[in-house]
Amino acid sequence: QVQLVESGGGLVQAGGSLRLSCTASGSFFSINVMGWYRQAPGKQRELVATTTSGSMTNYANSVKGRFTISRDNAKNTVYLQMSSLKPEDTAVYYCAADVRRTVLSNLFRFWGEGTQVTVSS
Repeated sequence: QVQLVESGGGLVQAGGSLRLSCTASGSFFSINVMGWYRQAPGKQRELVATTTSGSMTNYANSVKGRFTISRDNAKNTVYLQMSSLKPEDTAVYYCAADVRRTVLSNLFRFWGEGTQVTVSS
């Protein structure tokens, strides 16, 4: 099995910064895309940012220029540096990883349990 453990959420004032981390552990062959999604109350889960094993990145328009995703492949860890936070960034942030469990297996997406980010105005 593969586990994703997130950390770094919390309460911050508008304009502040937070850094989220997510580490994958367990038995697997490789990880392709890792990323962050978020879900605010009453809304659907949405993409925040993703990064490939080759460090190609993709961001939601709403976070471009404010959030930075990065990755340490040796540690199977993905980070999300969030700056200039706004109240509308308040959500549960979920880590996701597309994992190949063996050399012959298909990719399967695993999810973390989520970490709360609350931005006060």
